[in-house]
Amino acid sequence: MNAVPDVAAAQSPARDRYRLGLAILGHIVTSCVSLIFVIEHYRRLLPLAPNSLQLIGTAALGVIPFALCAVVFALRRFSFGFAVGFYFYTLILGYLWLVRFSTFPYDHRTAAISAFASGIAFLIPALFVGSTPPRLLTLTARQLDVLLAAIVALSIVILVIGTTFQFQLARPADMYKFRNEIDLPRWLQYAIGIVSGALLPFAYACFVQLKRYVPAVICLVLLVLFYPVTLTKVALLAPSWLLFLTLLSIYFECRMAVILSLLLPILAGVLIAVLYQHGLVPDRVFVYFGTVNFRMIAMPSSALDFYNDFFSTHELTHFCQITPLKLIMSCPYKDQLSVFMADSYHLGYFNASLFATEGIASVGTALAPVSAAVCGLIISLGNRASAGLPGRFVLLSSGLLLQILINVPLTVALVTHGILVLFLLWYIAPRNVLGDQRADRP
Repeated sequence: MNAVPDVAAAQSPARDRYRLGLAILGHIVTSCVSLIFVIEHYRRLLPLAPNSLQLIGTAALGVIPFALCAVVFALRRFSFGFAVGFYFYTLILGYLWLVRFSTFPYDHRTAAISAFASGIAFLIPALFVGSTPPRLLTLTARQLDVLLAAIVALSIVILVIGTTFQFQLARPADMYKFRNEIDLPRWLQYAIGIVSGALLPFAYACFVQLKRYVPAVICLVLLVLFYPVTLTKVALLAPSWLLFLTLLSIYFECRMAVILSLLLPILAGVLIAVLYQHGLVPDRVFVYFGTVNFRMIAMPSSALDFYNDFFSTHELTHFCQITPLKLIMSCPYKDQLSVFMADSYHLGYFNASLFATEGIASVGTALAPVSAAVCGLIISLGNRASAGLPGRFVLLSSGLLLQILINVPLTVALVTHGILVLFLLWYIAPRNVLGDQRADRP
């Protein structure tokens, strides 16, 4: 009597892995095609050689070994490390393609091997470490309600204080021009980063999980209201990004939702680029490609190219860019690394991911994989803290951090953007109120 259900149950994981594999393959191909268009349209900003059949063929062959490593995403269960790992996988994949076109004079082969090894070194702990820790404190349903109300109230207070220092309704195209004029107190910068990066997304995920949609909308409104204060694209796009992740998590299981969260935006940009090439869409539509495919996806990958070039001729930081360490050790860089990069390459102030900052800048290409492995272990703490929580809840509450982590150092994200705070909230979150991890299928 139970033979048919048992066969169906056995076939379901196989079908899931097959679909995930196809989606991952589509993502890899789409990402590489996107980078071809990035080189075509933004080569004047990046130190890249023009497209040619020879270079494209060489780049395609160069990414195949790392592309094959993506099979691990079809085999592992969803976790915070899975989501972060897939975003970082895309970042490294992009660099391995772009390095074939780089015109910088550093050792490209050594840098590519280091990036490959760093990606693997990060993924191993991020995907495979995640045991359930003993819980010394768990909130009750009533305490969770009080916590959520406190988060919303604190967010309003921080927002009001922020508007007294800075409020500029700048167009997205002008945000970078006015952002350099912002001068917020350090404590307020930390408060805004933690509220917008961790607290409000956590509250939003709780309200969605509890089907309290009005306060969930309030959280989204508060997030976008931080844009005139910070003038960052993360604040501007936060509501639409979280809604996008919410829709994906409704119709797809969480691993597929993570993959589609990158595949669909990149694919849309590629289609726009194709239409633009044939004069079928105007310049204002092509802005989407510049915002998503270039700035949000390609630039974090290209940052490794800049950092490899800069630190091939400059002294390493040895982690002295971390503020507390700068106070107790000598440092060749008095200002933030973004200032030195802006002065050297004139592309504005841009930070970079852990692979560039905690890796290339701090210890060099030879030891960068070791640094990446340590960072992967830190991310795995999120796996442990969130163990037992519904995957959709983990994905939504960390949704903004996925975008933040590919653009800023891990040491900055841990404190300034509230990753450690989110880990604590996950640890004390009541599983019996928010749902069971086993029920996490659409």
